[in-house]
Amino acid sequence: MRIPFLLLAACTVVAPLGAQTISGTVFADRNGNGARDPGEPGVANVAVSDQDTVVLTNAAGVYTLRVKPPFPGLTRSQGIVFVSVPDGYRAAGGFWRKRADGLAFALVPSTARGSFTFVHASDTHVSQQSLARTQRLRSMVDSLHADFIVITGDLVRDALRVGEPEARGYYDMFAAERKSFRTPVYTVPGNHEMFGIETHLSHVSPTNPFFAREMYHSYFGPDYYSFTYGGVHFVGLNTIDIEGESYYGHVDSLQHAWLARDLAAIPHDMPVVTFDHIPFYTTGEQLNGYMADGPAPSLITIDGKPQFRHSVSNASDVIALLGPRRRVLALGGHMHFAESIDRPGENVRYALSAATVGPSGDLPSGFTVYTVRNGVIDAGRFVRLDPLPTP
Repeated sequence: MRIPFLLLAACTVVAPLGAQTISGTVFADRNGNGARDPGEPGVANVAVSDQDTVVLTNAAGVYTLRVKPPFPGLTRSQGIVFVSVPDGYRAAGGFWRKRADGLAFALVPSTARGSFTFVHASDTHVSQQSLARTQRLRSMVDSLHADFIVITGDLVRDALRVGEPEARGYYDMFAAERKSFRTPVYTVPGNHEMFGIETHLSHVSPTNPFFAREMYHSYFGPDYYSFTYGGVHFVGLNTIDIEGESYYGHVDSLQHAWLARDLAAIPHDMPVVTFDHIPFYTTGEQLNGYMADGPAPSLITIDGKPQFRHSVSNASDVIALLGPRRRVLALGGHMHFAESIDRPGENVRYALSAATVGPSGDLPSGFTVYTVRNGVIDAGRFVRLDPLPTP
């Protein structure tokens, strides 16, 4: 069932009991210094969100968010506000902030691009042992002069089943490598970013302030968000849900409702690229083999019903939100091999990236370069990472 939503713009909304109202501005930072100087105007019709509500700035670039109280038991930070960077701009000083009244987002005007390239990579699994592979990815992507790169999760070796010091060590390592890229980097979390959820191994309490999604939030901000570039709307999603000590592929109801609001703020026929970790669809279970047990079995039971863990259980509901008139490229990772799937009758192409951390059996490690011309995304070009240079 589709979740009803209300796009907040120039309308009056009765705030729920306990809700907080915060306001701020989005402005054109013409000199790129991150501060609003005299004569720098507000930017109208820019979407701003707290990962729940989506509002549009008014003619003066002002937004007002009516923030709901935390949902009981929800393992999701509600302390983040982000701007969906529109076409023809880039964010100065970051696109997200910790929630507070009076937040100002600086957008630097840039030339809208009718033709551009971007890179899709995944599964860096950063550790001291694999660091050279991530550095190889960085040097190759920077040499391509792509407009940006999306990395679809499993950024770190493991935060699932280790203690906080070890998990933070991996997060710190990836954060440092991310800063070293000359190419802008957009990320989403994978299952390995869900800190401590395998509590029998990690010995981490669910009351730890960084438990589950919260460590990712503390380092990299929203785990789902959007931006528009070159006439294409990019949506990063978190397709990792949690049941007990296990992860599985699913887009939860709050994120589902946010996506509907986010898409309502763009033209109904604008092309969309989604990028997330656990893919909507994959042949991975057939290629890798069904797993009945072990640390990551193929099935999980949710509400008494068995379902696959390694693909998104409610993929059809999410795809339905995108609408029949849009061209959609749905990018994923998790399976450690490159894959492309077209389903008859859909305007959606599903593509997985190979793993940066290494080859998967006989399947090579690498990434995919996409070229976009006037909103049309090509089939992509696979680039192998191996062999690494000899030390």
